[in-house]
Amino acid sequence: MDSDYFDAFNLASALVVCAAVFGYLNYRFLGLRQTTGLTAMGALASVVVVVVDNMLPEVQTGHAIRRVLESIDFRFALMEGMLSFLLFAGALHIDLNQMHRARWSIGIITISGVLVSTVVIGGAAWLVCRAVGLPLPLLWCLLFGALISPTDPVAVLGILKRTSVPHSLEVTVAGESLFNDGVGVVVFTILLQMAAGGGEASLCEAGRLFVVEALGGAALGAFAGWIAFVALRSVDEHNLEVLITLALVMGGYALAHRLHVNGPIATAVAGLIIGNHGRRLAMSDITRDYVNKFWSLIDEILNALLFLLIGLELILVLDDWKLLLLGLAAIPLTVGARALSVGLPLLALRHSSGLPPGSYAILVLGGVRGGISIALALSVPEGPYKQLIVVATYVVVLFSVLIQGSSVALVARRLFSLQPSS
Repeated sequence: MDSDYFDAFNLASALVVCAAVFGYLNYRFLGLRQTTGLTAMGALASVVVVVVDNMLPEVQTGHAIRRVLESIDFRFALMEGMLSFLLFAGALHIDLNQMHRARWSIGIITISGVLVSTVVIGGAAWLVCRAVGLPLPLLWCLLFGALISPTDPVAVLGILKRTSVPHSLEVTVAGESLFNDGVGVVVFTILLQMAAGGGEASLCEAGRLFVVEALGGAALGAFAGWIAFVALRSVDEHNLEVLITLALVMGGYALAHRLHVNGPIATAVAGLIIGNHGRRLAMSDITRDYVNKFWSLIDEILNALLFLLIGLELILVLDDWKLLLLGLAAIPLTVGARALSVGLPLLALRHSSGLPPGSYAILVLGGVRGGISIALALSVPEGPYKQLIVVATYVVVLFSVLIQGSSVALVARRLFSLQPSS
């Protein structure tokens, strides 16, 4: 057989074994949320490898691990592989009626959370870079703002599963996190085309691309979800129905790629249709149980692998400590931009949002960045600015998963532990 097959199989095997071992150690001894625990242990393992390499350079463990990690196309693995499954699994459990009631809050916070945050982070990053003498153009700073603005639905939904918050707030956070990554990918794509092409792109063309990508993705997701719903309603065989949902995710995402519309939005919309109408009107109790358990297992396994990879990728950015310091400077920029981009919509919707007191803190802290931002940063073409963008992105994501991801659960328990769920 082809040696590439064995290399891919061995790499996948090593990642699954590491995820299982680290997950076991975290469960037995640390007690952290799985995403936080795996990211922390992966990052700690990276630091240990670097320290060992510096003390015993003849071992060259870090060099070998770097070669393995560099062979992984993180962007492809997440954007063309994991993301479709994770978004669908998350969307299955969101109440569409509740989301419809909160549609204005979700829509405005989603768009503002990306667009306002992109401008604020990009402008502030440009000023910081000028102050320290880094020649990063404004357009590339805005590109960084676009890729770091979307919150990660994988991380956010994982937090909400284990946190008791009012249902209206849970739906708003989950709805925003499902759709703002699609909006963020569209904005990032537009800015990347402008940056790579020297900034030559009209506002009309940018608007057309946004409408085609975002609305086209939603239309495709609704159409594919309806076809799958009709198919599910016409049969009563749980194994076949699980297979239909799997085909919906994989086929729908592949078709979105061919049609040049947004795959994440298409997958999320399809998941909402199957999770609401499909499970209620087209599935027996046995099928519903099988579908829930299948997608829960997929969600847990891919979550474990994704956040382990995020932690291990630290070894790739530990070479340049100066860039790491600049990455640390990006942390308050992203948190401040999140506070502003969420605060403005909540101020405008204060009488109609239906959100309980304390929602602002949860929405700000719940703006956890994750694998999507890293994947977008790694898709930046090779050039003088890529390494700076990648390092800054990684530092922000690591802080977001480890610190924000842990604090949002604590704050939620403190704010809502004495309040009844709504």
